[in-house]
Parts: sequence; structure tokens; C-alpha cells
Amino acid sequence: MSKSCLSELADEFLIYLESVRTLSRNTISAYKNDLSHVMEVLGHDYEIKNVTAEDLRFCVAKLSEQNKASSSVNRCIAAVRTFFAYCRRYCYIEYNPALELRCVKLPKHMPRFLTSAEIDKLCRLPVSNELLWGSRDKALFEMLYSSGCRVSEIVSLKITDFMDNMSCAVVTGKGNKDRKVFFSKEARSALSDYLKDRENRFKDFEQNRKSNYVFVNQKGCPLSTGGVRYILSRYTGVEGLNHYISPHALRHTFATAMLGNGADVRVVQEMLGHASISTTQRYTHITTEKLIDTYNKAHPHSK
Repeated sequence: MSKSCLSELADEFLIYLESVRTLSRNTISAYKNDLSHVMEVLGHDYEIKNVTAEDLRFCVAKLSEQNKASSSVNRCIAAVRTFFAYCRRYCYIEYNPALELRCVKLPKHMPRFLTSAEIDKLCRLPVSNELLWGSRDKALFEMLYSSGCRVSEIVSLKITDFMDNMSCAVVTGKGNKDRKVFFSKEARSALSDYLKDRENRFKDFEQNRKSNYVFVNQKGCPLSTGGVRYILSRYTGVEGLNHYISPHALRHTFATAMLGNGADVRVVQEMLGHASISTTQRYTHITTEKLIDTYNKAHPHSK
């Protein structure tokens, strides 16, 4: 294969993202997956100088044929644009065909969130309907909801990250940016119960006892993002709420609750670690329940 083939340049580009731009593992993995799709369609040994805008549009069309979400298609387009900009910058190509790619229109979806009653029921479930590890799962749900952390942030959380009697912690979010997150009284109580339970469970395993990660699996190893999704799927599936939600819905619920109770959007932006305030403003919607309540209280004939 030539030095200018897609696969070799993609490998070089990923090394650049990791070593020079110091992007997170998750971001680099996303770039790798998107570029792998292009190479699967065009061929790993396809010459970069022979790639045309039509070739790239064909790659994007293949994603649509696979019924990929518009956001996934746009992420792939962004990855391809960045990759070809890199190749143009270092003179592997004379013209950047990715400049002709256009993002697809995104449908407007309201972020999915839980009501107060639903989130309270979910946080009680691990105690009343213990499916996996009750104390751990309750602490996990309480901490996700009270902090607004991403799943990747909560599984990376370490005991040494806490401060002020575990009322807050420093997490590393997207772009390797650190921020402070906070935990409610309920979350701290659930965490304390879980850590005691964990200590008793692994008291015969010295290595596991020394694990600095807060959340671990049944074997004492750090919990993965996939593990969190599995845990939540068990409690929100047919054995629990019978209404599946993703872990990210707890982050949506946190943002909705904060803004719905009068928190400043800029403060919530900081708590969530959003680079753009427009991302946070998606949560400034008004729930149907609140609309009905306001109408019933304000309209003369509603009574």
C-alpha cells in the first residue's frame, strides 16, 4: 500500500488527534469509527488523491441506507471534513473534496427526561426490587441525577476526586476540561451505604479494596459505560419500570429540574460542562404538567 492510502493516513491522523490535540479516548474512538466507514466503502488502500466529492457523498448515502440517525450522519461528515483538512494542511492532497459535503437537517427533538415522580420511583427501585447490587445501583442513580454527570464522567469518578465531605467532586469532561459537580444529601447518603457495602463485599480481596474508582462491578473491577447502560436497562425494563430510558436521560432530567426551578441558564451550563449555551437552552422547555398547572391557576374559567 502507498504512503498516501486512506488507512495509513487515517492512522497518522488519529495519532495526531491523540498526541497533538490531546482529544479524549471517546472522541478519538468516534473519529476512528467514522473513518473506518469511509474506508470500508472506498477501500483501505484507496489513494487519498483519488477521493472525490462524489465518493464522499456515496459514503454518506450508505449511512442513510443503514438508517443511521441524522446526528450520526453529521458526526461522520464532521470527522471526514477534519480528516481531509488535515490531509490538505500537510500537502497529501491539493484539493479538499470534503468542502463540498453538507450536513443533513436535524429533526427537532425535545430532550427526554423523567418527571419528579418517575425519578423518585427509579431511585427507590434498587432497594425495593433488587435485581443486581442494590446499594451500588441506588447510589449510581442518585449521583447521576443530582450531579448531571455524563456516564463517562461517573464511571471515571475516583474516591480522591471528592471534597467537602463528598458534597462535591471534580470531574474531567469533554475536551479534558475539569469542572466541579455537586451531590445532594440523598446521593451522599446512598454513596455512604454503598461504600460500606462494597468494603464488606470485597474484604477478602486486597486488590479490589484498594480500587480508587467509586463504582465497580460484581468482580470489583471499575464499572464501564456499557455496564451502567446494562444496569439501567434492567431497572427500567420489564423487571422494573417497563419504560426503558438511557443513562443520558438522567442528565436531561437534572438540567430540566434545575432550570424549571429557577436556576440561571449560565450556571446550569457550567454545571453540565457545555461549551455552548445553545446546548443548555434546549432544556428551557416547559413541561405539559407545568403548562396545565399554570393554566388552571391563572385562567378565570379553568375553575
